[in-house]
Amino acid sequence: MEEIIGRFQLTGAAVSCRAYGCGHINRTFLVRTDAGRRYILQRVNRQVFPDPVGVMENVTAVIAFLAEKAPGGFGRLRLVPTREGAPYALDGAGEVWRAYDYVEGGVCLQAPESLEDLYQCAEAFGRFQSLLADMPAASLRETIPEFHNTPVRYARFHAALEADIAGRAADVGAEIAFALAREREAGALQRMRQDGTLPVRVTHNDTKLNNVMLDEKTRRALCVIDLDTVMPGLAAYDFGDCVRFGAATAAEDEPDTEKMGLDLAAFEALARGFLTGCPALTEAERRTLPLGAKLMTLECGVRFLTDYLEGDRYFAVHRPGQNLDRARTQFKLAADMEAKRDAMAAIMDRLERAGT
Repeated sequence: MEEIIGRFQLTGAAVSCRAYGCGHINRTFLVRTDAGRRYILQRVNRQVFPDPVGVMENVTAVIAFLAEKAPGGFGRLRLVPTREGAPYALDGAGEVWRAYDYVEGGVCLQAPESLEDLYQCAEAFGRFQSLLADMPAASLRETIPEFHNTPVRYARFHAALEADIAGRAADVGAEIAFALAREREAGALQRMRQDGTLPVRVTHNDTKLNNVMLDEKTRRALCVIDLDTVMPGLAAYDFGDCVRFGAATAAEDEPDTEKMGLDLAAFEALARGFLTGCPALTEAERRTLPLGAKLMTLECGVRFLTDYLEGDRYFAVHRPGQNLDRARTQFKLAADMEAKRDAMAAIMDRLERAGT
């Protein structure tokens, strides 16, 4: 670690380096120097991001674009260059490391403490899209190819179901039936992307609350962080994942599915925030936002079920059946969204009439 830290242009000499945050993908450390400065040091996970250099090219381009569009605001996220002036360093094993200035005065929440926290989260991701509206989406690499291509996710599900390498398919018939019954609808966003009904934008693709830095005093959004999954996508992807995470009434791996459902008050706070942050959405985009919530939830459930059938090879599990519990909660949430479709539409109509 000392050798890696020394590769970057930090102010002062490092006096401590410790593991930091709750992320499960990259290795993250907080570095302090004798000049009183703090930095975030990360190693990019090559298992999740097979092209870490491509990830860094995206991150560098997005940070530079935001710095020009919103200096001091959403452009406050800054990479620390290496001593050679590069945006990242390679270690002897070919691993990619990067350093960020620590965003002082900011806090990341693991769970919302109020509806206002959810509003700020969604407004931040909406504003993120709005600020990047002039950035050509095609200029960015797909850091995880076909990440939200739901038909591709279903193809992998079918392959896992047919192979059944862990011998688990016979015990999850209800979950398999739920997924298969919704396969046609699950590809709706992808079809609208392909035929041009929905414009391709620069999207974040990991729109959880803990990827928004909030001001620790005012609790207003300071900036969006964790840009590794920023790539071409749809507004409905980002809004949908916001709702999947923020408006759920239970934890993602809650064993008791009766606790899982859609909180309509939370949904409204998220919708109001996202529409406020990104007011220039097309009519088709606004109309498909609730659909995005359901389909991102369904897609996530299919991914969990696929991994369960494959023997828990992708998502980290800490107890037997955890991936199955995850799949069941996502399917329960998707089913509740179906039951509350009219209520969700009414909320969107009310926001539309209010000029949000």
